[in-house]
Amino acid sequence: MDALQIFPHLNGFLNLTSGLFLASGFFFILRKKVHAHRFCMLTATIISSIFVVSYLTYHALLTYAYGLGPTRFTGEGLARPIYFTILLSHTILAAGIGPFVIITLYHALRKNFAKHRKIARLVMPIWLYVSMTGFTVYMILYHLYPSR
Repeated sequence: MDALQIFPHLNGFLNLTSGLFLASGFFFILRKKVHAHRFCMLTATIISSIFVVSYLTYHALLTYAYGLGPTRFTGEGLARPIYFTILLSHTILAAGIGPFVIITLYHALRKNFAKHRKIARLVMPIWLYVSMTGFTVYMILYHLYPSR
């Protein structure tokens, strides 16, 4: 069980790191630094992919290997609706963003920049929101209101 305790921290770090690369990639493309943009966006994609594998592994191990459920939120009062609003929006958007990230990446790699730019304007802010709210959920659940 002790080995599982690294996963929430790893996942929080991966979300934060992905968000930082996304923001940097946006910064670079606004300044027409295409190579730096490409590096940041590919790195964010790789980090987000590692996050998905880590997140699913953690929850599969919790459920199937240890018979445990999700970590319970222990906050009270106004903290509860704030936390669950963030969590709900994060979960809904995270569940749907993956295919759109792949489509956006596909158009960039195929050098179809008109389509890439059109979809990226919608996908990037949502992906950034998912990364940053993922980190926020981690901070709230494991640092502000820890249950264990």
